[in-house]
Amino acid sequence: MQKPDSIIFDMDGTLWDAVDTYAVSWNMVFEQLGIDKSMSRDELAKMVGWEGKKVLKTIMPEYDEQMQLSIYEKVNEIRRELLPQRGGILYDGVKDGLQQLAGKYQLFILSNCAKGVIKLFIDWAGIGGQIIDEIAYGTNYMPKSHNIKLLIERHDLKSPVYVGDTVGDGEQSRLAGIPFVFVSYGFGATDDHDISFDSFTDFTRYFMSL
Repeated sequence: MQKPDSIIFDMDGTLWDAVDTYAVSWNMVFEQLGIDKSMSRDELAKMVGWEGKKVLKTIMPEYDEQMQLSIYEKVNEIRRELLPQRGGILYDGVKDGLQQLAGKYQLFILSNCAKGVIKLFIDWAGIGGQIIDEIAYGTNYMPKSHNIKLLIERHDLKSPVYVGDTVGDGEQSRLAGIPFVFVSYGFGATDDHDISFDSFTDFTRYFMSL
């Protein structure tokens, strides 16, 4: 892996854990609509990092795509209201680490989340000064590999890396043609990586030393 000039971060499972808030948003909508369902933290945690359509087919297989999307839109409306209030758990070392890394690298966030959620996370975490740009799946409904390439073109990145916590993150990094950095403290597991770290502090220490 050559020395990078930029770092693109996954969000959920890499920078923070907001699964409890996500679960509340699903359950509030199910209750409002009189749907006899509930989502637990453990159930949702297994889906972190999936593209939205796959999540919807898994949670609501009995509904057609139009109904799934209608319900999901309501979930995301509630989620956008809840996140500024409830937030999530910022992983140890993330805030200080990003401040350090921003002095050496261009930093970005790219996630399979709804439009607007990354910005809510950035504001909640107080890291707006460190993040140059972000793309959510809900912006264009394209896979991470496509959106990684968009960031590369948009900012003329020469040697970016993608940092994530799932098998899918690794696969999408390969499809985009860039190295994959795995963080093991998140929601997934994979051996398909160029380098891995057990904490964000270790990640920061390594990349600051390059």
